[in-house]
Amino acid sequence: MKTDTHPTYYPDATITCACGNIMHIGATKKEMSVEICGACHPFYTGKEKLIDTAGRVEKFKARVAKAKVAREKKKPKKITHPSARKTSKKLTK
Repeated sequence: MKTDTHPTYYPDATITCACGNIMHIGATKKEMSVEICGACHPFYTGKEKLIDTAGRVEKFKARVAKAKVAREKKKPKKITHPSARKTSKKLTK
């Protein structure tokens, strides 16, 4: 069997949450930081907490509005069949 295939286990790893909660648990990394933990997660606290995910909704709305403006600026092209163009040239000559 191969030796040294498992990562190092730290029995007293420090996990730090964005809310300030610090937990000491066993993990394969010595220190970690998380955005949401059990102390601040809305499911466990029962409080509604809005989490902004980098303004994704606003970015989407801006992209849709930009596409709508571009669509309005673009004029529809008049498409004619190639044979219709040929006959119209023959008639004008």
